[in-house]
This record gives sequence, structure tokens and C-alpha cells, in this order.
Amino acid sequence: MMAAAGGALGGWGRWVSSASGAVTPRPWRLFGALCLLRLPRITQPLRREEEEMAALMEQIELERSRYSDHEVRKLEEEERLRRRKESSYDDDEEPGKTVIMAQDLEDKWEQKLLQFSPAPRVTDADKKNDRKSLNRKLDSNLMLLVKQKIGNQELWLLPQVEWQPGETMRNTAERAMAMFLGDHIQAKILGNAPHGIYKYKFPRAIRTEDNVGAKVFFYKAFLQSSDLSQAELKKDYLWVTKDELGAYLKPEYLKKVNRFLLDL
Repeated sequence: MMAAAGGALGGWGRWVSSASGAVTPRPWRLFGALCLLRLPRITQPLRREEEEMAALMEQIELERSRYSDHEVRKLEEEERLRRRKESSYDDDEEPGKTVIMAQDLEDKWEQKLLQFSPAPRVTDADKKNDRKSLNRKLDSNLMLLVKQKIGNQELWLLPQVEWQPGETMRNTAERAMAMFLGDHIQAKILGNAPHGIYKYKFPRAIRTEDNVGAKVFFYKAFLQSSDLSQAELKKDYLWVTKDELGAYLKPEYLKKVNRFLLDL
């Protein structure tokens, strides 16, 4: 059923064949565009009310929880030590046998914890504001923008190419990804139907009855690997967050893109 829908989209091309076999011009040129997202790598910092709720839930969990096996073992060992000091406990452990106490384990774990250093949330790419790097804004989605020539202008857009006869619109979006990133990129496209559409008319100077404007069909994809060493980026490109899109995209184009973006 989805393939049929894709075929129907493909039939909306600029040129179609009529029943008589004649080629009939269509007034709208079709483009497939890909919204390629790098998903967050870390969680976002908790807000104050979230920290308070987390602390409350942790306290409730502590009060209602049962002892773990380690805690039970530690209590038993403490009881044996107490009775040994009172000389009321006959220790039947083998002489010379090495015994690792629960407290010894906790001391060892404490030393490991002191040696642990978490990776910084703010990376070097964040400090340099390097928007060509994927190693930035680790708690947010990053979206790929490329600079493309539209008419006499060079504009920042989602990667897009024009539909070709015989393609579904998803095929066109996949070709856009291959054109700008090469064939080695690992990404998962979500579904066969587009997530949004942007329609615009050409300037009056070049507009005709058979060439009114363009329709851009947006597809979403998730980047599966952050290693782009094999990618072949052929254009000027940026990896930006949703909040940074306004500095690059035209207002009407941005409005259509924001409709299908969800940045939790």
C-alpha cells in the first residue's frame, strides 16, 4: 500500500504521459528533501523542579526498599565482629584463610569511584562553535543543512534534489542523501510517506503556465553512526539545532520544517 502511495507521488512529476502517449507538462516541479538528524547522545540537564522530584522519589525508594544481598552480608559480618569482641562467638573459620569483608569491597569501590572522571558535557566543538562538527550540543538533535544554488541565490536548505521519472519521492530523498554525503552514510529513513511539504512560486519574470513553481517533499531520517569519516560531503554544510535554524532558513521554509520537527 505504501509503495502504491509512493508511486502516486511519483506520478505528480512535471511531465506525465497521457492515455494517448503524449507527454503533458505539469506546472509544478517536484523535489525530494531529507531532514537528517543526529539524535542526542546524552540526557538534558534536569530543571530545578525535576531535581526536586528526583530527590523525593529517591528518598521514597530508599525508605520502602529492602536490603540488598550486599547489605545483608555486611550486617551479618558486623554482627559476627561484635560477638567476637564479646568473646561469645566461636569463630570456626579456617586459620590463615583470606576473608574479603563487605567493608573491604566498599573501600575498593570507593577508590574506583574517586578515579572515575565523567566526560564533559561541553565539548571543544561547543567552545569553538564549530557547526561542522557532530561532536557538539550532545543533549540536542542536530540537523544537516547544505548550501545549494537556487536560481541566482545560494541558500541554506535541507539536502534536496529534483524528482526524476520512475522514482518514488522516497527514492528522490535517498538520492539527495547520497548526492551530498556519498554512498557510505548509515541512516534510517522513517516511512514511505513525506513528513511535510513546502510549496512556492517562481518569480514572475520566469514563471509560465507550464513552470509555476516547486513543491518540496520532506522526509526524516536518523543518522545511525556519528563516524562520518567515510562520508563524501560535497557542499558547504552545517550541523545545527532546532533553535539555530532561524539563522539560516527563510521564514516560510522554516515554518514548514518546524511543523514536523520534535525536539524533546
